[in-house]
Amino acid sequence: MVALSLFFFKALGLSMQRKRNGYNDTDVPTLADVARLAGTSEITASRVVRNQGPIADATRARVQRAIAELGYIPNRAAGSLASAASTLMAVVLPSLSNIVFPDVLRGIHTAITETAFQPVIGVTDYDPVVEERILLSFLAWKPAAVIVAGLHHTATARRYLERGRFRVAEVMDIDGDPVDIAVGMSHHEAGHATGRHLISRGYRNFGYAGHMIETDDRASARYNGLRAALQEAGLSLVAEHRTPGGSSTKIGRDSLEILLAQHPELDVVIFPNDDMALGGIFHCMHAGIPVKEKLGIFGFNGLDIGQALPMPLSTILSRRFLIGRTAAEKLLESRVRPEDKTIINTGFDIIEGETA
Repeated sequence: MVALSLFFFKALGLSMQRKRNGYNDTDVPTLADVARLAGTSEITASRVVRNQGPIADATRARVQRAIAELGYIPNRAAGSLASAASTLMAVVLPSLSNIVFPDVLRGIHTAITETAFQPVIGVTDYDPVVEERILLSFLAWKPAAVIVAGLHHTATARRYLERGRFRVAEVMDIDGDPVDIAVGMSHHEAGHATGRHLISRGYRNFGYAGHMIETDDRASARYNGLRAALQEAGLSLVAEHRTPGGSSTKIGRDSLEILLAQHPELDVVIFPNDDMALGGIFHCMHAGIPVKEKLGIFGFNGLDIGQALPMPLSTILSRRFLIGRTAAEKLLESRVRPEDKTIINTGFDIIEGETA
């Protein structure tokens, strides 16, 4: 009790001293404040904060009480910048509203959860200029590694990634030349496989309902792969409808309604993702169109919600969790970027489902 009382009056005295020196109680406490309150040197207080070196139990307890009393928050970034031993892993993703990328993030988290590394996350909304801005902002913190979606970046972003003294993993796509490590699948091949699969099912009047895939490299690659497969079979897309902006379930529903109003002869429609494909199924339910019997619906990603439908969605499964985990694990193997680039193909599976 006496020790706690002395500690209280010491803290009160420090508060009054800070006010006399021109500080307010709202000022951010410093390591020097912690050291003064604990009655130690700044070096000793720093060693307690960083949990480095031998510290007497009583001294450690005094420093920890001072930290709690003052609400001191250590500046980890400053230490990493000074030591060039950063534990930051910068993760730049196109979206977190799309369930695909939270799955990737879960994989990353699984790989680093038992390590000292911590992710810092930026979201680009599929805009390469925004990706560049976020990336340059993160690089100022000297991360040990960077995970970024896709292989296509602005010239400036690519230059910084190539010249940086950190590891780089580009995820989701392997159709191109990576900076360091690429982990993902061939989206062109996934689109091609979609076309071949549906042709083998007897479909001939193909439609495509999507968003503006020009800003989505991976959706664009799948679209081109689909068209290539149709061309090889002497077929082509009968009709397509693109909605400006991003994708959503509602946009999928509206797109299919517009597409079928203009082209009722379609016997199958491919969507760039499962979200939009689910919207297509909802339109069929509303319009009384028998799915598969009258109109085939095919998506991409293999989301759980699509497989939980009374008629499981026909789609392609992308191994999103595996992609994130593998990328992080490869980055953890070494802080030094090797001369040879690494490409890891996580592949994909066709889920036959019951909608096409």
